[in-house]
Amino acid sequence: MLKKTTLTRVITPLCSLGIFALSIWTIWQSFHQYQAQDLWSSILSISPINIIAAIALMSINYLIMTGYDILGVAYVGHWLPYPKMALVGIICSGISNNVGLALLSSSMIRYRFYSAWGLPIYSIAKVAAFCNFTFCLGMFVVGGILFLKEPLAIPGLIDLPFTSVRPVGGLFLLIIFGYLLVTVVGPPLKLGKFVLPKLSPKLAMGQLLVSSLDWSLAAAVFYVLLHNSITLSYSAFFGIYLLAQVAGLISNVPGGLGVFETVMLLLLSPSISSDQLLGTFLIYRGIYYFIPLMVAVLLLGKYELACFMDNRNRSFT
Repeated sequence: MLKKTTLTRVITPLCSLGIFALSIWTIWQSFHQYQAQDLWSSILSISPINIIAAIALMSINYLIMTGYDILGVAYVGHWLPYPKMALVGIICSGISNNVGLALLSSSMIRYRFYSAWGLPIYSIAKVAAFCNFTFCLGMFVVGGILFLKEPLAIPGLIDLPFTSVRPVGGLFLLIIFGYLLVTVVGPPLKLGKFVLPKLSPKLAMGQLLVSSLDWSLAAAVFYVLLHNSITLSYSAFFGIYLLAQVAGLISNVPGGLGVFETVMLLLLSPSISSDQLLGTFLIYRGIYYFIPLMVAVLLLGKYELACFMDNRNRSFT
């Protein structure tokens, strides 16, 4: 038992240090390709009011994202104070949105915190899987509605067997309907050794609400930045944004970098020039990805420093 405890004390800070280093590398890798003059020109091209509104929407969005951990901890039958779950949620969202491999990176972060707060490993794994699955549910909800309402043409670079997103929208809504039928209404469904858990209607509705708001606010941040330069309605833009994000997620490139921009350029080019979009991409990534990433890194560093000082004080006593 002593060896296991010692090993855990060594591994968990090392995992945290690895995430910290990967986050710093992501910030540098994403910004070093841009010249300072390009960044400054992009900032000046967008109204300060729109930038402030985008930052406000981003802040609300990341506050909403703490709901993933609230629901996940409730799902495994544990209770923690909201500030603790909010801390984990903000750090997970800020880092996993940027470094890619969201399930792996968020699981490492959640293990670092929740194991210290008394949750067993099996429960932490269930919380991580629940949160990531809930995020996908939101894509199915808003995608199902938007793709049926705004049936966009699919760019050729996305390898799908159909040319419009309407079939995708129908499929997404069928998935949501089947999910609710199985987890809330019907008997437990066994898939091999895995059994889909039964959820209360309140918990299932919480999943759909939190994840749908997450996707909607993320799109709103970008739309606000483009508001003075685009004639599309929010719902039409949201469909384009969602399709670009789906392409980025399929690529598994960190933050969908490059893939997201390419699809957005293809679908928005009839409404806005590429030069205007360049500035918006830079500001959007700065607001929605890198500000939260830097906040998450600072919060993680502060936590690790506090743990280090606490362990040091204990060793002296």
